[in-house]
Amino acid sequence: MTGAGTRRGARSDRLGGDFGRLWTAAASSNLADGLVRTAIPLAATTLTDDPLVISLFAAAAFVPWLLFGMFAGILVDRFDRRMLMAAADAVRAVVGAGLALLAVSGSLDITALLVGTLLFGAGETVFDNATNAVVPSVVERRHLDRANGRIQLVQIAVDWFVATPLAGVLFALAVAVPLVAGGVGYLAPVFLVLLLPRRAARAAREPDAAAARPRVGGGEALRYLWTHRYLRAMVVFTSIVGSALSFAQAATILYFLDAQRVPPAAVGFITAGIGVGALLGSLVSPRLVARFGRGPVMVAANLVCATGMAATWLAPEVFSAVASYALFAFAVAVWNVPWGALRQQVVPAALFGRVLGIIRTVTWGLFPVATVIGGWVARIDLRLPFGIAAAVVLVATLACLRLLVRGTREAGAEAVAA
Repeated sequence: MTGAGTRRGARSDRLGGDFGRLWTAAASSNLADGLVRTAIPLAATTLTDDPLVISLFAAAAFVPWLLFGMFAGILVDRFDRRMLMAAADAVRAVVGAGLALLAVSGSLDITALLVGTLLFGAGETVFDNATNAVVPSVVERRHLDRANGRIQLVQIAVDWFVATPLAGVLFALAVAVPLVAGGVGYLAPVFLVLLLPRRAARAAREPDAAAARPRVGGGEALRYLWTHRYLRAMVVFTSIVGSALSFAQAATILYFLDAQRVPPAAVGFITAGIGVGALLGSLVSPRLVARFGRGPVMVAANLVCATGMAATWLAPEVFSAVASYALFAFAVAVWNVPWGALRQQVVPAALFGRVLGIIRTVTWGLFPVATVIGGWVARIDLRLPFGIAAAVVLVATLACLRLLVRGTREAGAEAVAA
């Protein structure tokens, strides 16, 4: 009896095959993301060495969240999430192929790269929003932190340790090669997400609500977010901190190429070293949350993030720069796990896609502005944005200690013990 009970308990703790398919689709999509995300700014450096222009590519990656984030949320709540994810990656595969053809023909220019970046970002708004919305439908509520940790873990492992170094090596062969590889990488998720169960298609509804099939619009989600005092305050906080991070990282490629004298072919390996920090953050975050609670972990993550950025600002050579950059990557990864699970636990399932779309429209919509300003500041000194951002994150965190600790607890968003 005891043995059988133990085996049943062990089975119930597994995240399951449906989550495994979602996890694999996310891995493949992030492989493609990492390839094109590294290849595009590297390609841009062959056309210009202006930090402000290079920062435009980082900014362009977030512009779709400002223009399309809310609409993507409406789509995710209204239509089959599996079909949306498949369509998003199919379109991005075509974009990757198109940029590769331009590179081969010698017609690739800054404008084409910026347009491609915007299209990749538009697909990301749909794919990532839908992925976040699907997680609660394929795992138990008590496993949300662990599931989000696994999703982020594979994103970091594939993006930082496989895709980014690989993109640098492929770029050394030819500009078009990593773009082709990225386009191919978007194809696998197209088929994988279609194997997810029907319950992943859209938010679960009460029988009466399902029969009525109410119109899905943005007004209800806006009202919910505006009247939810805790979430509203958290959106303001994450907007400030996220903008500081975007400001700091605006000219990261040039920081390593010029300030730290890293050869272009080695940039991928440098970022892979940074990815060690992000990987460790994803691994330990669920355990930290289980032991200390979401609020204290989020406070500590922000303080460590500020420390890592300050150390990057002051790093005298490439090894200390990578170590300090890895430290704040670790902190960001630790933060992302409880923040993602928190939203999934607090926001009603039927509103989740739209509310997440609004949150990312507000927060990520500010990132392009912060990134361009960071690129302008980097014209003065490639290191300076890291120092300024560190100060902003530190001050914002100290000012919001009560929100992060007591507010999280009072909102009922602390982790539920398994």
